[in-house]
Amino acid sequence: MKRARFTEEQIIAVLKEHDAGAKTADLARKHGISEATLYNWKAKYGGMDVSEAKRLKALEDENAKLKKLLAEQMLDVAAMRELLSKKW
Repeated sequence: MKRARFTEEQIIAVLKEHDAGAKTADLARKHGISEATLYNWKAKYGGMDVSEAKRLKALEDENAKLKKLLAEQMLDVAAMRELLSKKW
């Protein structure tokens, strides 16, 4: 998985610059990102504080772990059903 180059604090700082009136193209060039990335960040983190962004990241991580656990349990159940459905 690709590692993120920017922390939530940095992303929100860039978005605050954008809200202050800086042009999208200038910000993208200054921070070495594409304009599309800037708009994606705005869609995801727009209007958030740093604490809210950290909480969002923690919830996303927790959600990913829970989805992985659920998938593993579903595989185990399917394997058990397959074993029990065979005629001896």
